[in-house]
Amino acid sequence: MRDRLCSKVACAREAVATLTFDYGDQMAAVGPLGGLDDPHAHDLCAIHTERLSVPKGWVVVRHETLRA
Repeated sequence: MRDRLCSKVACAREAVATLTFDYGDQMAAVGPLGGLDDPHAHDLCAIHTERLSVPKGWVVVRHETLRA
């Protein structure tokens, strides 16, 4: 299985999260790396997941997995 890389230009780090947008609700959702390589989603490395910024007025929803 091929590792998925961060979608950011010139970033060669391994992706750890998936970002999707809902333009109608002005919302960005970040969660664990999606199971499928969805052309409408953006895979991000840990650094770009932390640095994520969205347009003013938008909401970011972060779904994090529970750790034992």
